[in-house]
Amino acid sequence: MGFEEAAGGGGSGGIRALMRRKQVDSDRARAAGGQQLAKELSVTQLIAIGVGSTVGAGVYVLVGTVAREHSGPALTLSFLIAGIAAALSAFCYAELASRCPSAGSAYHYSYICVGEGVAWLIGWALILEYTIGGSAVARGISPNLALFFGGPNSLPWILARHELPWLDVVVDPCAAALVLLVTGLLCVGIKESTYVQGIVTILNCCVMLFVIIAGSYIGFQTGWVGYKVSGGFLPYGVNGMLSGSATVFFAYIGFDSVASTAEEVKNPQRDLPLGIGTALSICCTLYMLVSVVIVGLVPYFAMDPDTPISSAFARHGMQWAMYLVTSGAVLALCSTLMGSILPQPRILMAMARDGLLPPFFADVSEKTQVPVKSTIITGICAASLSFFMDVSQLAGMVSVGTLLAFTIVAVSILILRYVPPDEVPLPSSLQASFRLSQECDEEKARDENREQGTSEIKDVIVVESISDPLIEKQLYASKLDEVKRRKTAACSIASVCAGVLILTSSASVTFLPFLAMCFLCIFGGLLLLAGLGMLCWIDQDDGRHSFGHSGGFICPFVPMLPVMCILINTYLLINLGGGTWTRVGVWLVMGVFVYIFYGRTHSSLTDVVYVPTAQANEIYASSSSGFVA
Repeated sequence: MGFEEAAGGGGSGGIRALMRRKQVDSDRARAAGGQQLAKELSVTQLIAIGVGSTVGAGVYVLVGTVAREHSGPALTLSFLIAGIAAALSAFCYAELASRCPSAGSAYHYSYICVGEGVAWLIGWALILEYTIGGSAVARGISPNLALFFGGPNSLPWILARHELPWLDVVVDPCAAALVLLVTGLLCVGIKESTYVQGIVTILNCCVMLFVIIAGSYIGFQTGWVGYKVSGGFLPYGVNGMLSGSATVFFAYIGFDSVASTAEEVKNPQRDLPLGIGTALSICCTLYMLVSVVIVGLVPYFAMDPDTPISSAFARHGMQWAMYLVTSGAVLALCSTLMGSILPQPRILMAMARDGLLPPFFADVSEKTQVPVKSTIITGICAASLSFFMDVSQLAGMVSVGTLLAFTIVAVSILILRYVPPDEVPLPSSLQASFRLSQECDEEKARDENREQGTSEIKDVIVVESISDPLIEKQLYASKLDEVKRRKTAACSIASVCAGVLILTSSASVTFLPFLAMCFLCIFGGLLLLAGLGMLCWIDQDDGRHSFGHSGGFICPFVPMLPVMCILINTYLLINLGGGTWTRVGVWLVMGVFVYIFYGRTHSSLTDVVYVPTAQANEIYASSSSGFVA
């Protein structure tokens, strides 16, 4: 397919710049990547990061809210369905993380598979997600801590919240102090911070096990009164149970933090899939067991929406359990805070390595081998936000970044399987070698033509037998079929994405007339089914076997599983609400301007040319052998 110059300037080149893709992870790319992070993490530490980042204090509240308003006694099924939906994304993450084990998570995968423009938006959205997520978690710790000092507003003066009347702002010194403490811990080293997070996570899991065991004992003593209500197991019907699944789905957000540490894993091909899968399985099991017990202790309509677990034990004479449950909530929040701040410096570092952000963010400490400067900047921003702002109103913005990342990771799996990049960027330092090899090939072809014209009859027969028209025709037809297959696959993936967007949008909006909504739903559904059917019919690309690091996890049920993942995540994105999308839109517009005025012109792909993978390998081999000689 020749080569294509990546655009670096304005005009039409600016559009082409959005589509340029960087090289997939390889030993050569890793050697040229500059400073590397320390490889310290094993599968047990990855599980600690995944469970600690996922099991937040939300489960201590969601149980009551979702049971009262959506699911009733079927809350366990809501958690199960949400866990299955989260597992779809986990499968996609597991394959990409093992194939491309570098820092950056979804930003890194989308830059390799989709293009620079989409990768920038994903990275920019994830920066917002982790900053607001960490700040929101920190603001939730002080009210829970206050219960140990006698109730709300009982913290010591230096840690208590104070209102600044001239600014109409409530500051939270405790939240800011905890963020700075976690930031300092993360700067010490990935091994040390993961060890502390593991201890906090184990303690939190012990509290949840207490809730399960003690609650089960009470349930067997009292006869599980919560399951004997007059409304039955599904008081709100199947729709209520599914609505509850959509709500509790966000309790599973956090396992993607494991993928962000891919560069620091000792054996990423084995440990990353195991870490992601095991962490999600543990979270789903704990959620389901807690919901089974609590819904059985108290009728769903009598649950306290704010403190469902504490109040359930209090109804059975165990008021002291409130302090144990509150300590579990505090531990869960602290662990989630570490999981929220951990990935962002690595995403900033990955974007800076690619030239989309200033190189300041790419610096790695020689002593601790972590991106200390990026970690400090992240901590200062999150601490400032948690100190001055009540970010609970912005909590929905956290979900946008996560769901966008989940969606684009699923799209990347389809691209990897059906149309993986068959050209790689060649740096400007090797472009002279590329042009020289082209000239040598052209000169060699001319020499062969001259020799062919003056050869003897015997040689002519040999040449004719080698360049048999039938063989050439078959090779040409095979190449033409492959080009046609790639075009068909690309159009099918585009059809799936367009169909999902039309279907979910038309099914969610309320201002459309009924007939128009039905027409758009049918049209979107047909596009989706047509693209999915075509992907099931055509063959996957043979290049997928050698894409990135081989020997790791392979996502099953492609294309069905990634398409289901895209459908579920897009539906959740559409239903986040207009206010959330307005605020996120402002942030994304800011990111567009940053990219236009800095990232586009400073990208490491600005002056590269694209060559076929086989030809690039020859150029790298010849340049390295020439250097050694």
